[in-house]
Amino acid sequence: MQRNTRWATTVMLLLLAHAPGLVQDADARAGGGRSFGGSGSRSYSPPSRSYSKPVTPGQPAAQTPAQPAGGGFLRSMGGGLLGGMLGGMLFSRLGFGGTGQGFGGGIGLVEILLFCGIGYFLYRTMMRRRREPVPADAGQRTSSWSSDTQQGRDAADGIGNIRRMDPSFEESRFHDTAMDIFFKIQGAWTNRDLSTGSHLLTDQMKGIFQRDIDGLLREKKVNRLENIAVRKVEIVEAWQESGQDYLKAVFSANLLDYTTDDSTGAVVAGSRTEPVKFEECWTFTRAIGNNPWLLSAISQV
Repeated sequence: MQRNTRWATTVMLLLLAHAPGLVQDADARAGGGRSFGGSGSRSYSPPSRSYSKPVTPGQPAAQTPAQPAGGGFLRSMGGGLLGGMLGGMLFSRLGFGGTGQGFGGGIGLVEILLFCGIGYFLYRTMMRRRREPVPADAGQRTSSWSSDTQQGRDAADGIGNIRRMDPSFEESRFHDTAMDIFFKIQGAWTNRDLSTGSHLLTDQMKGIFQRDIDGLLREKKVNRLENIAVRKVEIVEAWQESGQDYLKAVFSANLLDYTTDDSTGAVVAGSRTEPVKFEECWTFTRAIGNNPWLLSAISQV
């Protein structure tokens, strides 16, 4: 019994020691890989992908399965071990196990470690869910060809309306502007200094980014973004409301994204060698007319 108790204690300690790694978010690029900001009346609608890529008639769009809120295989394995140990403890208490200390009778070190581990996992899960609001349409992302076509037509009409109020507007020029803002914001994020990019953000976005940067400074961590390569920028939505132009552009990119500790330089999240591929929708807004574009929202595709 003592041997089994020592083995269970060792497993529990290993789980606790590696628990931060099981739930550590590797998407630490500007914005932390989450959705936030405002896009007017469309703040909570998922970005359409139909402006440049309409779906073939009669063929439904590919459905993206809902993903659990992070963790993958390691979290599942850790949860299974914790569940098994909890089950073993409960069954032994009900008389289905042997006698002895620890699991067999009384509250012992193993039980204390087990409850601490469960409490820690529940706490981290709760905090993660508070940071990353689930889109209203999670699990229901299949759209018909007709609705996609209508959204594509709306995007083209929106660009036409923007061009009527600003004859100098060109999509290719906007792509360059969006890329410029994208790289400048990523640079300000890595340097933990928003002064070089604050003029490219709405007041709401400025406040959110500054709070995130202040958090990195308090934790003495720096998120390093290297070898950024933007493969594509695609305008997916365009409209006007309340005297504002809005454009949503999806960035398809890859980069090295990792976080280091200021004191030791050790990597605490991500990887120095494995590039991360991602797609994000950035919403840009401006007062109607030939005015500077500002980043007003980031949403995950």
